[in-house]
Amino acid sequence: MVTIADVARHAGVAPSTVSYVLTGKRSISAVTKSKVRESIRTLGYRPHVGEHPLGSSRTNVLGVVLPLRAGVQMPVVMRFVAAAVVAARRHEMDVLLVTGDLGAPGLRRAAESAQADGFLVMDVEMDDERVPLLRQLTKPSVLIGHPASAKGLTCVDLHFEEAGALCVDHLADLGHRSIGFLGAPSAVYRRNPGAAHRTMAGFSAAAMRRGIAVTTLPAEDDHDSVLRAIKALLRAHPTMTALVVHNEAALGWVTGCLRAAGRSVPGDVAVVAICPDEVAEQMSPPLTSVRLPAAELARRAVDLLVGKLDGQPSPPLMLLPPRLSRRASTPELNVVRRA
Repeated sequence: MVTIADVARHAGVAPSTVSYVLTGKRSISAVTKSKVRESIRTLGYRPHVGEHPLGSSRTNVLGVVLPLRAGVQMPVVMRFVAAAVVAARRHEMDVLLVTGDLGAPGLRRAAESAQADGFLVMDVEMDDERVPLLRQLTKPSVLIGHPASAKGLTCVDLHFEEAGALCVDHLADLGHRSIGFLGAPSAVYRRNPGAAHRTMAGFSAAAMRRGIAVTTLPAEDDHDSVLRAIKALLRAHPTMTALVVHNEAALGWVTGCLRAAGRSVPGDVAVVAICPDEVAEQMSPPLTSVRLPAAELARRAVDLLVGKLDGQPSPPLMLLPPRLSRRASTPELNVVRRA
């Protein structure tokens, strides 16, 4: 059976463009109309019952469900939102941002409205209360992140366990035997989102495997809290020669707080961050980092969601492998004075 997605691929356009040509809901150029109609004739396409893009209820709007709650860092999440908007426009679709912390009831109300065809769901917790509802909704969804069980869902995420482990392995390979971990604000860990939980789990498991002494602490997103956390890490492990930071809001203070505690970067303490490359590159010194691929995650999530709207099958869980970029903050250990 030939689908709208097949016609779109043959014509070299978005599936929504084929729908517009067939329904007349938007103005399409004569050249594009001609290409689409030629593909329809060539492939022998015939509309079939239940093919969603031709339904009268199609709004060509994707809902992005992003509750703004404790510990959510706006610069981080807005990278995802901006990338989702760009990806949606490639499919000639718009984005509706849903920011209220309304839980499952709010998501149900949004799904029952006619405002969006499907949903991108962000800030996913390990035991997210929205998951049972997402499995039941008639409107499709894709999660950026994944709960403890992804059964019956479509999720795309960074492999955060591997990201945490990669930080440890990089530092252990350089000879570090005592590593601190500066995590997200405590409110984030109380909510138990997948990214924070899995990064910590991967970090701790790798440290045990490599025989590394570690101490992990959360850090609030202000200078004094970061300074207190770093001083606490150094009290726990005075011989600490490396620090992993999974808290983008804290990164701008880490070097200065280490200096205030009597340690220099990288002379005394090597630093690895989990953050976007552009953030790590702007620090002084530039930080070795495991890339947080916000744009790629958002693009893949949008593509999966549009594919589901067009009736295409999708994998239940897509995990992107982490990638570490080494910069000035992790020299060879013999450069570190306090080895």
